[in-house]
Amino acid sequence: MSKTNIDRMAVVFYGPPGSGKGTQAQLLADTLHLFHFDTGSLLRNILNDPKYKDDENIHRERELNESGKLNTPSWVLDVVTKQVDDLAKLGQSIVFSGSPRNVFEAFGEEGRVGLLDFLVEKYGKEHVHIFYLQIPDETTVQRNTHRTICSVCKKPLLDMEHKPTTCPFCGGAVEHRVDDTTEVIKQRLKEYHERTEPVIAESVKRGYKVIKLDGTPAPYKIHEAIMTHFK
Repeated sequence: MSKTNIDRMAVVFYGPPGSGKGTQAQLLADTLHLFHFDTGSLLRNILNDPKYKDDENIHRERELNESGKLNTPSWVLDVVTKQVDDLAKLGQSIVFSGSPRNVFEAFGEEGRVGLLDFLVEKYGKEHVHIFYLQIPDETTVQRNTHRTICSVCKKPLLDMEHKPTTCPFCGGAVEHRVDDTTEVIKQRLKEYHERTEPVIAESVKRGYKVIKLDGTPAPYKIHEAIMTHFK
């Protein structure tokens, strides 16, 4: 294996909605100078881009996304692997929050390479790190129904006690995500248990090292636990 591969890595965060995948991915990206590949944000940006307003395929995918269901796996895999290939060619290490979301996206089928195996091709299996953040379902519902996001810098905010109306980072107005309703969150949880959790078991079966962590403590404590695996 070349020195370039040894110096690079790919990190994947799994966990139910509200488990802190995005927060931990961003903290790790800032600490280790990785590219935070936020699949959910990437897909939402594509689905809400005005230039696709007359695209029937995008319209169908947007309806799936806003209902809490997972987007079509083949479409997601095409979008994600193209972006990953471009980043890998630049020698960029990556941390994912939100991919791969199901067995097809992770491992593909009938000659189609899934994302995890694609990462192995680009970075080497020993440099693909998987973290699994675990929280109870009731915590998912509570966190997501109270979660807001800055309309300017897009940082997620979770302050159930003070309920700020402006972002403490940039001063922008805060807003709720369109898909953070109790009904949609419960649908997303159902999708997670039925379609995403099997990826974790299959990853272990295929020899990937999956590190399980409690996702309920304060984010900085979880970040400290994650960092012990990179020292």
